[in-house]
Amino acid sequence: MKNNYLLALLSGFLLWLAWPPFTYTTPLLFIAFIPVLFALEEIMRGEYKKKGKKIFLTAGITCLFWNTASIYWVFNAVNEIMPTVIAALISLIPFGLGAVLMAIAFRLYYQLRKRYSYSIAAAGLISFWIAYELLHQSWDLSFPWMNLGNGFAGFHQLVQWYEYTGVYGGTVWVWLSNLILFQILYTYRLNKGNKIAQKGIIMPLVWLAIIIIPSALSITRYLGYEEHTNPAEVVVVQPNVEPYSKYTTMTVEDQINNLIRLSDSIAQPNTEFFIWPETAISELTNEETIHTSRIFVRLQDFLNRYKNGNILSGIESYLMYDTAKTSSARPLENGMYWDAFNAAVLLENSGKVQFYHKSKLVPGVEKMPFRESLSFMTPLFAAFGGSTGAYGSQAEPSVFYAQSGIGAAPVICYESIWGDYVAEYIKKGAQFVAIVTNDGWWGNTAGKDQHLAYAKLRAIENRRWVARSANTGISAFINQRGDIVQQTEWWTPTAIKQEINLNEELTFYTRHGDYLAYIGAGASFLFLILIALRLKKTKPV
Repeated sequence: MKNNYLLALLSGFLLWLAWPPFTYTTPLLFIAFIPVLFALEEIMRGEYKKKGKKIFLTAGITCLFWNTASIYWVFNAVNEIMPTVIAALISLIPFGLGAVLMAIAFRLYYQLRKRYSYSIAAAGLISFWIAYELLHQSWDLSFPWMNLGNGFAGFHQLVQWYEYTGVYGGTVWVWLSNLILFQILYTYRLNKGNKIAQKGIIMPLVWLAIIIIPSALSITRYLGYEEHTNPAEVVVVQPNVEPYSKYTTMTVEDQINNLIRLSDSIAQPNTEFFIWPETAISELTNEETIHTSRIFVRLQDFLNRYKNGNILSGIESYLMYDTAKTSSARPLENGMYWDAFNAAVLLENSGKVQFYHKSKLVPGVEKMPFRESLSFMTPLFAAFGGSTGAYGSQAEPSVFYAQSGIGAAPVICYESIWGDYVAEYIKKGAQFVAIVTNDGWWGNTAGKDQHLAYAKLRAIENRRWVARSANTGISAFINQRGDIVQQTEWWTPTAIKQEINLNEELTFYTRHGDYLAYIGAGASFLFLILIALRLKKTKPV
């Protein structure tokens, strides 16, 4: 059993080594699950008691190691605002919960292996894994950071076909490679190196085709892709305001003046968009009376210098209600209610203002997961710095339209992980994606690099430029092929500008979203039925 645990750890290590921010080791994804599959097969064929539990534990070791090694930075971020013990417990949500859900997929795979052929069980494993990924991007504890298809963000030239499949195409690709190669190697092992039957000769060719054909098609598409010329000049600002002490180190006026100074330093008269990061306008602002605020007056004075200029910025805003209009609305002593928002705002030099309220809120930090069921935990989250669902949100994305008619997708931080959500902006008319984020919470860790890399996948899926403004992170411009054309240094106050090409065409993925996820989830129900029926009991072959 000890060797099986070592094999499980080896798979976890290979998955971590293949994961962003690593780049040239990405192809390890095609073989990373082989060791743990050998370990699971050994358990299935061995004289062990409680095999199901051993399968779950062994697979769990792989998944826990991979998750922890790849997203250790979650603990760093939480530990800045909460005691170490509490931070460790909260970090178990992305570390442990994701690993448990992954291990359940392997456990169900074992149930199929006991009763059906390897091919059926392998198809079931792919379906169960996809169902896990869909669940983990949809429920109140959503954290799709570790979806397998995200692993190719480090080597985006291999997945230009994400414009058809999204990241779930990558998930299927990884599993097909691993499961077919495992079957080849295990068959060879059973034959003890003797001459393999005809089927054994065909299968290696199938495996090679599965790796080479999508890669070749992708690289061909990458090299041949040409953007339609439709230019717009965009300035991205990285103010580098320390997030944990932004309200004590600089006044709101000083922060705004810094943003304006950096913008002015490289802007030209024809600049159309100034992209400022998440909560760059840090003064809590009433959306209904913003026109009378001193910040608005200051920003209009800045925009008067740019005829077609627009500021697209993160902002901390709120709305007042007569009644509890939303589930996140909080009562005031005067009988009124109010909602606070992690929002984006578009300011034109004409005085027009548009707001978007972040929808994909971070569980436990920006919202209380399962609010009704876990309402008893509200005092705990409040005591240790969590917002207990303090932020309101909107159900669907909305596009900012500038006075020139250009549509921009205001994607706030965490939302950039959801391919289907970003695609909704594009379907509604967005011609480029503006990601406003604050990656300083994680420090100088892999978190900021992974977040940047994932933005490349959004560019490919929708064939849109991405203008990314990250306070204390890495700001960048990403073209429609997913190439990072410009990027800033970490922890550096600066501004960069780029003439980007707007695009109005919709990709297959933009039009149809995560259809592969729903197909896989639907198939998983069919395999669960097969498990329940127990039509036949066959030994693993």
